[in-house]
Amino acid sequence: MRLDRRVVVTGLGTVNPTGNDVETSWNNIKSGVCGIAPITHFDTTDFKVKVAGEVKNFNVEDRLNKREARKMAPFTQYALYAAEEALHMSGLLPEATEEVKSYETKVSDEIADKFGCIVSSGIGGIDIIEQEHDRGLSRGFEKVSPFFIPMTISNMAAARISISHGLKGMCTCPVTACAGGSNAIGDAFHRIRDGYEDIMVCGGTEGSITDLAIGGFSSMTALSYSEDPSRASIPFDADRNGFVMGEGAGILVLEELEHALNRNATIYAEIVGYGANCDAFHITAPLENGEGGAACMKLAIKDAGIEPSDISYINAHGTSTHLNDAGETAAIKSVFGKDAYNIPVSSTKSMTGHLLGGAGGVEAVFSVKALHDGFIPATIGLHNPDPACDLDYVPNTGRKADLNYVLSNSLGFGGHNACLIFKKYQ
Repeated sequence: MRLDRRVVVTGLGTVNPTGNDVETSWNNIKSGVCGIAPITHFDTTDFKVKVAGEVKNFNVEDRLNKREARKMAPFTQYALYAAEEALHMSGLLPEATEEVKSYETKVSDEIADKFGCIVSSGIGGIDIIEQEHDRGLSRGFEKVSPFFIPMTISNMAAARISISHGLKGMCTCPVTACAGGSNAIGDAFHRIRDGYEDIMVCGGTEGSITDLAIGGFSSMTALSYSEDPSRASIPFDADRNGFVMGEGAGILVLEELEHALNRNATIYAEIVGYGANCDAFHITAPLENGEGGAACMKLAIKDAGIEPSDISYINAHGTSTHLNDAGETAAIKSVFGKDAYNIPVSSTKSMTGHLLGGAGGVEAVFSVKALHDGFIPATIGLHNPDPACDLDYVPNTGRKADLNYVLSNSLGFGGHNACLIFKKYQ
């Protein structure tokens, strides 16, 4: 079934290394503020990896119940915290009372059955797995926390959002590594477009800056060993040597257009295109010529019913690894031909690091803000351009621009690709 209903963005929420709400984060992104810093979550004395994009000054009690939050892994806390912001921005939640706090308010019965939630996480509660494994070794494995399983499973972020607010539509969690957040948003978009739901909370979340996760990525030689935060996540730079782990969440509220108009909702952008496919090539490496990513961009453009020349800006996957950045550049050239040199491309991972399953959600928030504010964020730290990466990557300083369509790319381990296209709402 495809009804071709129009779908708009009516709420945004985020927690990420550049800020714990949309306004703070976006202002820092516009100013080119780097959220990468020395790791504080664990002792890195014996690690080659020293920096990451950690969430800072995060107080879960600002929006969530302290007792309930203790039963959530960080990836779930981040997602629910960001969802609170997005839902309140959308105006879909009733006003909280002393008896019923904000995080417990239910949506109205009239909309609950067609109000769903799709939120991705790549690794879920890996930190809790590490903690409880240590506890099991010391006390016996039948003495681990009774909340161990529900804290670690990757679907719990989506489940907690739905439980908190009584969302009875589809609730699921795509686990597609670094493409997951974009898959979640794209799947939610199609659910509304095709008539299954009227409203969806969607995005991605991750909380995996732990010694085991960092150690695992480091042993693959996927991470940067730079100890200088300003020279660690440097997409498209010839000196790049791996990505920087980030954490946090990016959440959108998507809504069928007429439903939003009927309640006089503020509309921040329209979502018009989604592509998803697989390289079918390698468990971690992308195709060097970028053909999988190129095919995915073409799918999104076709889904949107537009021409490649309509794209005003590309928020690149841009991980700061040699294979990804060169392959994505090749893919963009394949799709856009000579026009590729006229399209601004930037990677906000230069400021946030790579949030894995949360990346697509956070970058979708930035893509919507770019459209709404008419501003292209920079790729900071780009001082020594790689000859293989010769597009307009908006180096170091963002710029004002009249944007109509923004393409956001997410390309994940396993060859998973997901591309989203947002349109300026008119």
